[in-house]
Amino acid sequence: MEPESGVPNRRNPSQLCWVNLSRTLILAYQSLGVVYGDLSTSPLYVYTSTFVDKLETHRSEDAIFGAFSLIFWTLTLLPLLKYIFIVLNADDNGEGGTFALYSLLCRHAKFSLLPNQQAADEELSAYKYGPSASVAAPSPLKRFLEKHKKLRTALLLVVLFGACMVIGDGVLTPAISVLSAVSGLKVTENKLTDDELLLIACVILVGLFALQHFGTHRVAFMFAPIVIIWLISIFIIGVYNTIHWNPRIIQAISPYYIIKFFSETGKDGWISLGGILLSITGTEAMFADLGHFTALSIRLAFACVIYPCLVVQYMGQAAFLSKNLDSFQYSFYDSIPDRVFWPVFVIATLAAIVGSQAVITATFSIVKQCHALGCFPRVKVVHTSKHIYGQIYIPEINWILMILTLAITIGFQDTTLIGNAYGLTCMTVMFITTFLMALVIVFVWQKSVVVAAVFLLFFWIIEGVYLSAAFMKVPQGGWVPIVLSCVFMIVMFVWHYGTRKKYNYDLHNKVSLKWLLGLGPSLGIVRVPGIGLIYSELATGVPAIFSHFVTNLPAFHQVLVFVCVKSVPVPYVSPEERFLIGRVCPRPYRMYRCIVRYGYKDIQRDDGDFENQLIQSIAEFIQMEAVEPQFSSSETSSLDGRMAVISTRTVQSTASLIVSEVEEFDLSIQSSKSSTLQSLRSAYESENPQVRRRQVRFQLPPNPGMDPAVRAELVDLIQAKDAGVAYIMGHSYVKARRSSSFLKKLVIDIGYSFLRKNCRGPSVALNIPHISLIEVGMIYYV
Repeated sequence: MEPESGVPNRRNPSQLCWVNLSRTLILAYQSLGVVYGDLSTSPLYVYTSTFVDKLETHRSEDAIFGAFSLIFWTLTLLPLLKYIFIVLNADDNGEGGTFALYSLLCRHAKFSLLPNQQAADEELSAYKYGPSASVAAPSPLKRFLEKHKKLRTALLLVVLFGACMVIGDGVLTPAISVLSAVSGLKVTENKLTDDELLLIACVILVGLFALQHFGTHRVAFMFAPIVIIWLISIFIIGVYNTIHWNPRIIQAISPYYIIKFFSETGKDGWISLGGILLSITGTEAMFADLGHFTALSIRLAFACVIYPCLVVQYMGQAAFLSKNLDSFQYSFYDSIPDRVFWPVFVIATLAAIVGSQAVITATFSIVKQCHALGCFPRVKVVHTSKHIYGQIYIPEINWILMILTLAITIGFQDTTLIGNAYGLTCMTVMFITTFLMALVIVFVWQKSVVVAAVFLLFFWIIEGVYLSAAFMKVPQGGWVPIVLSCVFMIVMFVWHYGTRKKYNYDLHNKVSLKWLLGLGPSLGIVRVPGIGLIYSELATGVPAIFSHFVTNLPAFHQVLVFVCVKSVPVPYVSPEERFLIGRVCPRPYRMYRCIVRYGYKDIQRDDGDFENQLIQSIAEFIQMEAVEPQFSSSETSSLDGRMAVISTRTVQSTASLIVSEVEEFDLSIQSSKSSTLQSLRSAYESENPQVRRRQVRFQLPPNPGMDPAVRAELVDLIQAKDAGVAYIMGHSYVKARRSSSFLKKLVIDIGYSFLRKNCRGPSVALNIPHISLIEVGMIYYV
């Protein structure tokens, strides 16, 4: 009899294989509801949008065969070949989308325009993802692009234009999906009027946007089953229609019918491509939502489920139309057998809502990423799920999207016109993705320029033909995404320009460290107990606003920490690498620097633990500095000292500090007989239960061998923490200089000033407690 201990060893590889397979299948199942809701609802409106205008005169069996052949090859070449086989390989630490490609390029070539970047950022584990750029000599093309700032600015503008188109997608997708779904009520016996259909669509849209603040996680478990039922339904209907109406449609897979289609329709056929391209709307979601799944799971879902179901559905619908040439206006619903009409109508409406939901969530994510790049005004980001990382809701964007979606739905009332705008949006995003992918092939994958050129030309020719056809529809609704993108681009440009000018002012007006050193450790003023956290965008040096304090205030905090919260070109920064701690001036000054780093997809959570993590990190740095001399700057007085990465995953006892938790109550209020104070206390406790129950106290460990200077510094740090923490920020007013041009004054004094006054304040965006905030006014003449 074999020993039992030997059995698990033999089964481990197979068990591991089954675990990986089951995990991939579960992710593939979930991706159907999140990624493919938009793409899978395209059959609702593709043929309706294709056979309109002058193509109505070419309604024949050959034209329908040609249209299906175009749809088949479009689905095969773009989603299947380009995205599934090529683009999904260009992930950034598992993340996808336009910003992921831009982030990869910024790290493998010096394309980034983000301010306050440091060499220490390149040591982040996520930064080193992908092929090493050091093994190959820099190409002439790379040196040329790095040398010219205007080209790097143009690259950023291209990325932002793609982001604006995605935001436009968030406006158009709900409008066309819901309006197409409810249009099925027009083919029933009790036909509804256009006004009644419009009212139903608007009610659904308002409900969809109104429920966003609850978060998608509450109903997300229903998304995948809805889309699966929808896909099974359209697959069965497609098979039925193919067999029942015209089995010869299978021959249309041959590209011969595409040639025949264009030879018969000519220019009208080319313009109709604006409708054909609607069959691949939602394809970009496969790449953009990569971070929530894996490349393998998305590939499996598309190749095994989405692709065959869509092909069969389009085939069946074409077979039906080839024998019913008068049914183009509501081709999808007319092709449904009467016995199953109502169940399919209900599931079509639900699938349209699911597809819209996924695009709205993606829009929130894009806006968040634009803000991380310094290209979008500060907005309130609400975390809708404690368990699913990345589920966010942005109230301002949500209501703007709702108003724009309702305006387009009510204004156009026609899926063909909205489809013209929708097709232009999606194809523009694909066009930009192809361009960025070509750069990734050269600079990240380090392939030859010839390979990148072949990729670029092959897909740009295909997408260019579709894009040119979409641009022909600009007068018929195609102007909407262009106008929306231009408006959002202006907002992004004005904000980015103003932010850069303000940062450059800070950079060129830093306080001289020699001046600080000349004041001595007391800084020429009284140092009172407490910690002052001075927020600045500068990663090095002392901001100009600090001199205002020193010259105008009679006293200042005993411990000063210059805090810089910045974004780095990676999707996520692990908690172990988030804090960079260093010293400003020699040890007696008790002045430190803390740089808090976030990735473009990171979410700044208001967990109330920032102060404690900061204190513990500084204590760890003080200890590290004493043990490792290379971090010490106490003997030098010329520049800031070296900075060290301090792990900040949890607040726990270490060799530097002992951590204890106590109840947090204000005894004066607790014992007070005043009913007003008692009611204030109970209201505060009910609103902030987690803050009330937990307060961290720090103590020094009994270590007789500790350096007296280190012990004294740690004691000062703990006493300062017990005395209280104040957050100090500059309330800045940015104005253009009198000598500035009219355009600059218009951008800074009107545009940027308007955005600053109407966006969230920096203290709100950084989750700074209002009761501890000190703001000092300062005017920037840029």
